[in-house]
Amino acid sequence: MRVPSRSSGPRPGPVTPTAAAHRLPAPSGPTPANGPDLAAYRAAVADLLVEVGALADAPSVAARQVLIDDRLREPALAAVLDATPQGFLGARETLLLEMARYQPHTRSSARDLTALVRIYLLSRIDVMWWRDTPAFLTDAQVQGSHDLVDLEWLRRRDLLRFRYREQPATVLGRGYQAMRRRLRPNGSPRTAGLLARRARREVVALLNDVGREFAASTPAGTPPLWVTSLTRSAEHQHRLRRLGYAAMLPSGHCVGYAVDVEMDWFARFGVRDTLAAVLLARQEAGEINVVDEGQAWHVCLAPSARQRLRRAYEAEMGV
Repeated sequence: MRVPSRSSGPRPGPVTPTAAAHRLPAPSGPTPANGPDLAAYRAAVADLLVEVGALADAPSVAARQVLIDDRLREPALAAVLDATPQGFLGARETLLLEMARYQPHTRSSARDLTALVRIYLLSRIDVMWWRDTPAFLTDAQVQGSHDLVDLEWLRRRDLLRFRYREQPATVLGRGYQAMRRRLRPNGSPRTAGLLARRARREVVALLNDVGREFAASTPAGTPPLWVTSLTRSAEHQHRLRRLGYAAMLPSGHCVGYAVDVEMDWFARFGVRDTLAAVLLARQEAGEINVVDEGQAWHVCLAPSARQRLRRAYEAEMGV
């Protein structure tokens, strides 16, 4: 596939997403045995974000579309997008549609258009990794899956090295949570809580491992690692989208291998950068994928770490 130079001649005129899908060839050729170069992909995403940020104003819609049409065909980006279930053209079409529909919302982690593009593109690494894993389509499937464990059962036995809050299921519960926030506004992260307190065993092991490393790297009295989101169904993902959240589809959350970890709250204790360093070091080691979503960071387990973490879970839980 020939990739045009960024400075090669005049830019083409604006095209519609549908027309572009027919004009642009999908990337071809085999994927390397060890998969696409993720460091090159992340670097290419960072470069693209600079250009998207410069075209973030409303009159630049056509220029943004031309930019995306051009840059996504670069080999470093195309290799990952082509390896997702949607393929290169499907992933590109979805991104253009997300950008066209984008509206700022106080609930959304995509505070601007640049953040939306960052979240979408970096989360495609998760989708590529777990493309052959069936998603949980409904809330009932999440609650009934034997592949997931109940965190509350583990918490009561002091087997978790992280904290979470369960989403209140009743009006009384929501009222109690609102009262606690008024009395202690900074006593815990501002999060709705988990709809389902269920997670894959490997993810529990990962979070326990990160929680121990974080605790060992911070002063005494620092609160433990806090998890704001775990396994979600596609049904719930659509629900979040209707409420204004930047909930992407497909998603690592919907196969049970992605979590969201609170970040901003730990700035109160001077340890936000410490937690960031712990997570980024694990990304560098190839164990996880990390997406900066502002208040929380999205973290997805890499398939290469699954076997080790499953053994760690079984050893730790005495299974």
